[in-house]
This record gives sequence, structure tokens and C-alpha cells, in this order.
Amino acid sequence: MRERTRKIQIGDRVIGGGNPILIQSMTNTKTEDVEATVAQILKLEKAGCEIIRSTANNEAACRAFSEIKKQIHIPIVADIHFDYKLAILAMENGADKIRINPGNIGGKERIREVVEAAKQYHVPIRVGVNSGSLEKELVEKYHGVTAEGLVESALDKVHILEEFGFEDMVISIKSSDVLMCVRAHELIADQTDYPLHVGITEAGTILRGNIKSAIGLGLILHQGIGDTIRVSLTGDPVNEVVSAKLILKTLGLRTGGIEVVSCPTCGRTSIDLIGLANQVENLAADYEHLNIKLAVMGCVVNGPGEAKEADLGIAGGNGEGLLIKHGEIVKKVPEDQMLAVLEEELKNWKE
Repeated sequence: MRERTRKIQIGDRVIGGGNPILIQSMTNTKTEDVEATVAQILKLEKAGCEIIRSTANNEAACRAFSEIKKQIHIPIVADIHFDYKLAILAMENGADKIRINPGNIGGKERIREVVEAAKQYHVPIRVGVNSGSLEKELVEKYHGVTAEGLVESALDKVHILEEFGFEDMVISIKSSDVLMCVRAHELIADQTDYPLHVGITEAGTILRGNIKSAIGLGLILHQGIGDTIRVSLTGDPVNEVVSAKLILKTLGLRTGGIEVVSCPTCGRTSIDLIGLANQVENLAADYEHLNIKLAVMGCVVNGPGEAKEADLGIAGGNGEGLLIKHGEIVKKVPEDQMLAVLEEELKNWKE
């Protein structure tokens, strides 16, 4: 389905029309604090973020976009609520896209002013609808908050912008209810060819949020729906980007970077496997240019066999460690040298 969505340009990136699904996150700094906001965006860029959204909730925040843009390397989206003047000001200061809910920034005349500014500055608009703010009449029509109501609300907003001759849009329909969100995306994908930004809103903390996002995004993306994604987590937004990358890789929608697999601990484990696996995860993040599977195993008994499908692996126990390549043991080292030996292999890895 994503091959059929129309192409939309956001800064120097293009989404839709079968282009790669891009990863988005949102800053949690005060946007007007340029130094802090830029520092966070640069961290997110390093983690793999490809579009960043920042709140534009006052004039100082909107004016900060022009300075922020000079120091970052990815498109920036202005998040607007309630005040249409801030949407216009953000575009005047270089926002590459704006996110609005046309239902909460005033009547059609104000929406028209935003649209005219978007045309002038060639800025696409993300039309966002959230289950928590679904219109009362749609709640009554569908006897509650439903996928059907979300879709109708979103398309109503799209039609308003289309009335003003504007079609440079991305649609976002989000809910914290995973199955409702999945159903809403299935419905809307059949009714429009605008690109879709996909996410499970207010997913929660690292554990709960990742589980909900992985299930929801997995079900949606696997059907060919979605052009950009965000994993919404309560915490450091870098975690959102890492999770999004893993979801895309798991679904086969993105290649590159090291896939780390590790065995669960058991009674045979005689090393700090949890600590070692986490160290390997951190190490692998520095070798995103490699496209290999790396195994971390907790015992020298079954480790080599369990790691046979990996390109590279280590297994440890009883004071010693094994280095494994393509299922074959190639070196035995002291346990405390396993990480260093693994890093040396990564430095010299030739695909």
C-alpha cells in the first residue's frame, strides 16, 4: 500500500511513493532554549532519527526554529496547538513541516490563513487526530471512541484543507488503544493516498511502551501501511529512535546495522551474561555500517551450536570465552578479554 501513497517532500527528505519509512522523534526541551534543543537533536541524529518534531507553543519557540535549523542536519517539524498565528510564525522561521489539528486552531478562516502560508513557504502539513480529542458528535455517532470515528475525523480535516486547494499533507491518526489504532490505519489506508505517519500515542514507559509500540506498529507496517513512524515513550527520546530502528529491522523494512541476539540466562550460566549482552549492545551501536548478526551466549556447552546462525559470536563460562565465526570456534580467550576480542573483530570485519 505504501507504494501507492503520494510523495511529499519534508526539507530534503521525501516520504511516500514507496520511499523508505523514516524514523521520527520529538524533543522534550524548551524549544526556545536553542543550545539544549540542538544538543538533543544532534544526539537523536546520531541514534538514527531522520525527522524531528519540536513544540512551537509560544513566539520565542517559533523564532528559535531559524537558529536551530542552522545547526542540525534533519528536517524539523513545528508542533502547533490552538494558535494559528504560531503556525504561520514557525513557517516564517523555517519549519520544514507543521503539525496541526485543524479542529483546535479556530474556524475555517484561520485554517485558510495557515494553508496560504504553507503554500507560500512550500511547507507540508501533518493533519493530526488523536483518540483523546475526538469530536463529541463523532463519539455519539459511533457510540464511543472508535476506529471509524477517528478515520472520519481525520478525513473531515483533510477535506477542509483540500477545499483551500491544499494537498501537501501527511495524515496521523493515533490512539493509545493498540487494536483500535491498527483498525483505524487499515480503514484509512483504503480511503486515501496521503502518506501516513504511524504511532501508538502515549504508549507509556520503556517496557510497556515498547511492547505496545512493537505490536501496534508491527501489525500496521507489515500490511504495507505507513510512511513515517514514531515510537512514543516516556523517557529519553533516543530510546524511541533505537526502538523504531529495531522494529523496522525486525520486519525486514530496513537493513544495515548489527543485529544482536543473546540467550536467556539459565542454571548453566556462570558469567554476568546480562551485563555482557548490554555491553555488546552498546558496542554494536558504533558499527551501524556493518550488516551482520552477532550472538552473545552464556555457556561454552551449547553456545557454539546456538550461535551457528550468527556471523560472529562469543560464548563464556568457567573463566574462559570462545570466539565464534559462522558457527565455528576460532579462538579461546580468558573470559575477561571476550569484549575486547569481539571489538577487535568488529574493527576489522570485512563483509
